Amino acid sequence: MQKKLHIKVGDTVKVLSGEHRGQEGKVLSIDKGKERVAVEGVNVVKRHTKPDAANPQGGIVEKEAGLHISNLMLVVNGEPTRVGRRRDKDGKLIRYAKKTGEDIK
Repeated sequence: MQKKLHIKVGDTVKVLSGEHRGQEGKVLSIDKGKERVAVEGVNVVKRHTKPDAANPQGGIVEKEAGLHISNLMLVVNGEPTRVGRRRDKDGKLIRYAKKTGEDIK
């Protein structure tokens, strides 16, 4: 069974460490098995691609590479915060910002 992650697709996150420290962006995709996340505009790499149906010209394509999830922190209302989980009235788990205590969508 895979563990629950503190970040979901569409969240805004801040990079805590590494070459891209301090940058913020939106989560594009998550690989739960490897615990890696692709963040919009962060850790952009160049890929040399052969021509195919989608890209008949081929050439060099830029795309976001993954960052380890432990190097990211969720941003709520412009402020990075840790994430907690609690049950609401219906017994459903919801995420909340530990800094402010407010619920995260």
